[in-house]
Amino acid sequence: MPSKSSARLAALTVAAVCSAASTIVLTSPAHADSVAIHDIQGTTRISPYAGKAVTDVSGIVTGIRTYGSSKGFWIQDPNPDSDPATSEGVFVFTSSAPKGVAVGDLVKVSGTVSEFVPGGSSSGNQSITEITKPTTTVVSSGNAVPAAQVIDAKSVPAAYAPAGDSAAGNSINGLTLEPSKYALDYYESLEGENVQVADARVVGATDPFTELWVTVKPHENANRRGGTVYGSYESQNTGRLQIQSLGPTSAFPEANVGDVLEGATAGPLDFNQFGGYTLVANSIGTLKSNGIARETTEKQKNGELAVATYNVENLDPSDDTFAAHAAAIVDNLQSPDIVSLEEIQDNNGATKDGTVAADQTVQKLIDAIVAAGGPAYDWRSIDPVDGADGGEPGGNIRQVFLFNPERVSFTDRAGGDATTAVGVTRERGKAALTVSPGRIAPADEAWAKSRKPLVGEFVFRGRTVFVIANHFNSKGGDYGLTSATQPVPRSSEVQRHKQAGLVNAFVKDILDTQKNADVVALGDINDFEFSGTAKILESDGALWSAIKSLPRNERYSYVYQGNAQVLDQILVSPSIRRGCGFEYDSVHVNAEFNDQISDHDPQVLRFKP
Repeated sequence: MPSKSSARLAALTVAAVCSAASTIVLTSPAHADSVAIHDIQGTTRISPYAGKAVTDVSGIVTGIRTYGSSKGFWIQDPNPDSDPATSEGVFVFTSSAPKGVAVGDLVKVSGTVSEFVPGGSSSGNQSITEITKPTTTVVSSGNAVPAAQVIDAKSVPAAYAPAGDSAAGNSINGLTLEPSKYALDYYESLEGENVQVADARVVGATDPFTELWVTVKPHENANRRGGTVYGSYESQNTGRLQIQSLGPTSAFPEANVGDVLEGATAGPLDFNQFGGYTLVANSIGTLKSNGIARETTEKQKNGELAVATYNVENLDPSDDTFAAHAAAIVDNLQSPDIVSLEEIQDNNGATKDGTVAADQTVQKLIDAIVAAGGPAYDWRSIDPVDGADGGEPGGNIRQVFLFNPERVSFTDRAGGDATTAVGVTRERGKAALTVSPGRIAPADEAWAKSRKPLVGEFVFRGRTVFVIANHFNSKGGDYGLTSATQPVPRSSEVQRHKQAGLVNAFVKDILDTQKNADVVALGDINDFEFSGTAKILESDGALWSAIKSLPRNERYSYVYQGNAQVLDQILVSPSIRRGCGFEYDSVHVNAEFNDQISDHDPQVLRFKP
């Protein structure tokens, strides 16, 4: 029969975030008579016993966590009730490594029930029902662990989450669970229980925190490379589940997207700050490789201009990834004529000493490209004001144009700097920039603690092409999809919408001056191709996101929590969209792989100006 769950922050992520965690105490501590686990869990996300002392809570130990800041063990009642909404498992938080208990022990636990919020209340996360400050008595040992509840395509509902209570700020905490109707309610009804997935396909590669993502719904928005595509705000992909391990990190599988964990992966169902519901495995299936390979795009033809965007993830001279990035640009991207680089750091990286120049960073990459057999790129950029553009403190990330001087020329117009706004003027009947390179409205509040767009004027085979390199405000601070607030608020997009409006207005200035101007706006937009940000960029037909020329299941540049999604985009003006027979390619070299050198896949556009 259907079952339920509980726990706390998991694996290696715990230690980094413990200080941000919080505990909800709904009532002053009081005593409660002996109760069962399902009584403690109740039929909502918040225990009816929160803040109360409980005595002799009986259960069999199903898992023990001895590492991180969330040390303790899970217990499960082998005699479930008949209510599918009430979990039979709960996490016992011991603070230090548990002693005197083993998997299979039948124990009685006395302590205080609390609701722990991984990441703290500001994270928006759901809470985990726990027993804290425990006193534990072992009744017997060697008992059979309750059979794992199977999570599969049939058991997980198609709808993701209920709408929250508007009178409570759209919180779902007080709503009665409907595990047969909503995926988040189903997972919550299993919180803390022993669960299992079988023959699960990997949809998020193993990351440095030794966690990966699988899907129990192999046909849910699948793409040809084994991932699961996030194609709308209403399609959250309910079959995704994070996997961590109670075993040694050295034994954790190094998986890529499309690989399969054959056989059973089983253990307690936890809730993690970074990703929500997480199967913390006592046993992990055998990794079977799907053998996906890094993609290589086509070489541009003689009359085609190839323009690319590539987020190189905080590149600075101390990194050991220059040769790998160079190989990606030369071999996988086929040496585009223009490359917009995002997240180029200054010459000493995250050191906070006032350094803003990035010439050493860029030159080291250019030299690596030459060593890899690529062209001797030239480059243009504008150093930011120290500490003004966000990103890793001290790093002063910025966008940089690389361009192949054998194929394309850069039109230099003096006067551009970190604080001077670029404008549009008319020159011999055509649009021209007032400064090149320049920055769009750098003093506007829309760019506070965020990267300002870099604009350049290029010439290819006698025709001017305006290129706008962007790195919009990140999604940092947004609530996760498994948030206790539903629908999930997206606070970070407020700033991106303002940024998109400024870029759109600038493109309109160019097109108002020269209707048939070739304009390319590209970069890490930090938002989806269906988002409000993209719609503002595209408003009045000024631009169009060319990734939408691909089939829906091929539209992704990034994989986050098992969702393959679009963050990086190349948008084009009407002259390119309608008259040039362009080709677009999202070149998958990073996002699907556990040994990635960046978390973003580069994008390439080829067209005839």
